[in-house]
Amino acid sequence: MLAHERIGEGPPLLLVHGLGHRRQAWYPVVDLLAPHREVILVDLPGHGQSPAFAPRGRSAKDYLRDELEAFHAELGLERPHVAGNSLGGLIALEAAVDGRASSVTALSPAGFWEDEQDFAYIERIFKTVVVAAGYSQHVAPILARTAPGRALMMSWAMAHPRRMSAEAAIGDLRSMLRARPALKNLLGQAYSFDPEGVPDDVRVTIAWGKRDYVLRTYQAGRARQLMPDATHVWLRGCGHVPMSDRPRLIANVLLEGSSGPLLAAAPLVAQVG
Repeated sequence: MLAHERIGEGPPLLLVHGLGHRRQAWYPVVDLLAPHREVILVDLPGHGQSPAFAPRGRSAKDYLRDELEAFHAELGLERPHVAGNSLGGLIALEAAVDGRASSVTALSPAGFWEDEQDFAYIERIFKTVVVAAGYSQHVAPILARTAPGRALMMSWAMAHPRRMSAEAAIGDLRSMLRARPALKNLLGQAYSFDPEGVPDDVRVTIAWGKRDYVLRTYQAGRARQLMPDATHVWLRGCGHVPMSDRPRLIANVLLEGSSGPLLAAAPLVAQVG
C-alpha cells in the first residue's frame, strides 16, 4: 500500500504532491483543513515512504492510475474530493476523467505546457535540481539552518522558502534524491492534459502561483482557455509549491474547491491575493 496519513473529520479530501516531492508538502495546511475535511495525504509510488516506482511494462500514466485506483479501494474511498500540486494536480484532473473525484482543485497542475520546447525547459529545471541536490546533500543540514541557506535550496519552487523549517527543507531534498528513478521515468513520459473527459458535474478549480517559475504563469492562460467552465484563481505571493508560501490562502482555496457541486455553468474567474 502507498504510504499515507488520514487526519481530521468531514468529507474526504485526498491531497497529492508533485514530482519529486512527498506528502509532507501539505503539512503547512493540514491543521487548517482538518476541522472541516478528513484529509488524506499520500506518497506517490517511488516517492516519500511509498514502495519503489515499478510500472512493470505499463506506461507511467496507466501505472499511476492503477496505483491510485487500488489506493482508493484499499481505503474505501468512493469519489472523494481530490486536490494536487504540479504532477499531483494533473493526477487530480485525471481522477475526474476516470470518475474517481467529486471535485478537483489543481495547484499549478502539470500538462498545460505549449510544446516540446516548453516542456524541455521544465525538464531542465528538474534535472538541474536533482544534480544540485546530489552535490549539496552533505552540506544541506548546514545550509538549512539559516534562512538564506533555505532560500538557496528551495527558491526554485517556492516564493518564500525562508518560511520553511530546516527539517522540512532537508526532508524535501532527501525526498527528491530518493525519487530520482520515478522522476526520470515520469519526465520521459510526460504528456499534455486533455480536458474533454472531465464530467460536467465535477467542480474544478485551477489555481496558479503568480511567482511560479517552473510551470510558468502563461500556462494558467492555457488552462483557462482549455477549461473555461472551471474556477480559475491567481495565488499572489506564491511559487510553484505554494503550501508553505501562504498556508491560509491555500487552505481556503482547497476548502472552497471541495465545498460542493458546481452551482453555475458559466465561467467564474477569481483573483485571490
